[in-house]
Amino acid sequence: MKNNWLSKIIERFSKLKKNKNFLVCVAVGLAVLIAIIYFSSLLGTNDKSSSTKEDNIETNFSTSEEYVIYLENKLENVISQVKGAGNVDVIVTLEKGFEYVYLTEEETKTSANGITTTTTTVVMVDGEPVLTEEIYPIIKGIVIVSAGANDVAVKMNILTLIQTVVDVDSSKISIFTSK
Repeated sequence: MKNNWLSKIIERFSKLKKNKNFLVCVAVGLAVLIAIIYFSSLLGTNDKSSSTKEDNIETNFSTSEEYVIYLENKLENVISQVKGAGNVDVIVTLEKGFEYVYLTEEETKTSANGITTTTTTVVMVDGEPVLTEEIYPIIKGIVIVSAGANDVAVKMNILTLIQTVVDVDSSKISIFTSK
C-alpha cells in the first residue's frame, strides 16, 4: 500500500514538472521569497547605527530627484541579485513630487450685518509650519533593462519583485533585454 501511494505522488509530481505554467509559478514564488528574505534582513539588522542611517535615508529626501535616485539604486541592487538577471539599469519616473500637509486653524467671524467669513491659517511653531503629513510621490513608470530579460522566467521574477517592493501596477513597468 505504501508503494502504491508513493508512486501516485511521484507520478503526479512528474506531470506537474512537465507543465511550464507550474515551473513559472515556482520561479515567481521563489523570487518573491528571496525578495522578502532580502528586505526582512535589511529591516531586521541588529546594528542600530546602520538601521538608523537607513531609516534617515528613506524618510529624509530633500527633493524628488533624490527619492528617484534612491529608488533606482535600490531596485538595481535587488534586481541584479535575481538569478539570471545580469547587469541591470533602472529608470523611475514620477507623476509629481512630494506633497506636504500642514496643520491649519480656521477662524470664523460673523460681522454685524450677518456676513460670515472663514479664515484659514497655517499653524507656526518657532517660525516653522507644523507638518502633519508627508505624501510620497506616485510612481508614473519604471523601465528596467536587464541582460537576462530575454528569459521569460527571469522577466517574470523581475516583474513580481518590482510589484512587491514598490507596489506598482504591472502596466506601469516595462522590462527590456540589454544588448
